[in-house]
Amino acid sequence: MANKGSYWAKHKEQIHGNEEERAAKKIYEPISEEVKKKFEDGQVILIDKPLHWTSFDAVRKIRNLIKIKKVGHAGTLDPLATGLLIVCTGKFTKKINEYMAQEKEYTGSFTLGAVTPTYDLESTPLDFKDFSAITVEQLKEMTQPFIGEIQQVPPIYSAIKKDGVALYELARRGVDVELKPRTITIKEFEITRVELPVVYFKVVCSTGTYIRSLAHDYGAALGCGAYLSALRRTKIGEHLVENAVGIEGFIESLYS
Repeated sequence: MANKGSYWAKHKEQIHGNEEERAAKKIYEPISEEVKKKFEDGQVILIDKPLHWTSFDAVRKIRNLIKIKKVGHAGTLDPLATGLLIVCTGKFTKKINEYMAQEKEYTGSFTLGAVTPTYDLESTPLDFKDFSAITVEQLKEMTQPFIGEIQQVPPIYSAIKKDGVALYELARRGVDVELKPRTITIKEFEITRVELPVVYFKVVCSTGTYIRSLAHDYGAALGCGAYLSALRRTKIGEHLVENAVGIEGFIESLYS
């Protein structure tokens, strides 16, 4: 069984020596009442989530800074993913479902020749297979069956809940869970660069799509296995990661 719990326990230790860690640990002066009221009235904040932070880490940091309870995010990013996280405050938390339903764009990489229980690098690669005969043409052709409306089985290590318990918690306990496929839409699936065993991609997809599952299923279709080795969310609806700020940048904006 994958030891996913060990990652969640120590991921904070891995954000050492950078601006995001200093932002996480530093104690800041209280913001003005005028700024606080602005967030209570409702704001949409575009955050470029740093590597190794959970989405809730970012929400919790913002909540602690602006000192209001109503703060939430529209669409979880795993700790090993970076990129666009939409955070809503105050009265604008009503907009969260609206943003969650919007189309999303991702870039990243798959690594061929192995699989992992979590479908990414939160667990150890295993079941190694030869991938040397696979051509660039095959890699591009194999994207076609995944484009359009398809059925996708979510990863067992996910935050989806069964009877009120997250699937990753059940998986840690060794509980067998029957996962049912869900209908998703992949509008674009493009191979952008190949440096075997690493394959770089861009995906445009509907809400509910697991790029980890796409990596796993794509590797299975190729016959050599694959896992997600990097992921960045670049767009949600019309919102672009280029217009987002890091945690440190958001903090600076509070006092400028």
